[in-house]
Amino acid sequence: MATRTLRVGTRASLLARTQTQWVIDAFAGSNPDVPVQTVLVSTEGDRSARPLEQIGGTGVFVSALREALLAGEIDVAVHSFKDLPTAPAPGIALAAVPRREDPRDALCARDGLTLLELPVGARVGTGSPRRTAQLHALDLGLQVVPIRGNVDTRLSRVGSDAGQLDAVVLAVAGLQRLGRGDVITELLDPIQLLPAAAQGALAVECRESDAEARTLLAPLDDHATRAAVAAERSLLTALEAGCTAPVGALAEVSEADDGALEVFLRGSVTAIDGSDAVRLSASGPLHTAEEVGQRLAAELIDLGANTMMGSST
Repeated sequence: MATRTLRVGTRASLLARTQTQWVIDAFAGSNPDVPVQTVLVSTEGDRSARPLEQIGGTGVFVSALREALLAGEIDVAVHSFKDLPTAPAPGIALAAVPRREDPRDALCARDGLTLLELPVGARVGTGSPRRTAQLHALDLGLQVVPIRGNVDTRLSRVGSDAGQLDAVVLAVAGLQRLGRGDVITELLDPIQLLPAAAQGALAVECRESDAEARTLLAPLDDHATRAAVAAERSLLTALEAGCTAPVGALAEVSEADDGALEVFLRGSVTAIDGSDAVRLSASGPLHTAEEVGQRLAAELIDLGANTMMGSST
């Protein structure tokens, strides 16, 4: 019988702890004799209320967990995959990518309103430059208000008194994991708002040198989700964009006519004021997922994507 206790690190937010507990429960299903201990780790993204792009953007929810992992203070780190920088982290292995939750965005509005039912001038809150840009591009006359805070904090600002909001846009996956699907007034079609790369997916990391942990965590891995996320993040890497860039990406894995699995990837880049946007798609065999992302990024760049992200190169 295994005697090692696997220490699993997580951020202290309710959503992070809920996601981590889901991973622990799934892990226990295939490793019932391995003791697990949850370790709370404070990150820069949790300590600051400033916009993410002002406190370092990509990685602000990740660095402290990875540092604890490399220091041997924890054995496993659980992340929202969309928070991970696209560059590899030396010494750290992506041990598992569990089956993905619904990757779409959700509107949570007062009085049960949908996006098209919101009046001109309605105040819609989001902390995401991607959502901000795509909401502006819909040209519905909405006021997009920057907000930070956990799910409950954001939801509490909807439909209240002076200075509050008519709606917020949040990830469906987070709401479902928290059991708050009842607050969703509209599931937003990716045609309207293309999700962030890896939205709805979790990343389970361990030390690269920890062969035992990698073996124990392997049953949690979902091959189709890993491939879809690889395509989306490959697009980000090729665009040299982080998780705070106005980039949308969504890949789906399906069976081709010949029975082989293939990945279909949609990608978009939108100017932050919504004045311009490019959106394309690409597909290819499952084993070429990263190449599909790279190819789509090159096509988006040819259409001016870098300029929309604020770069001239």
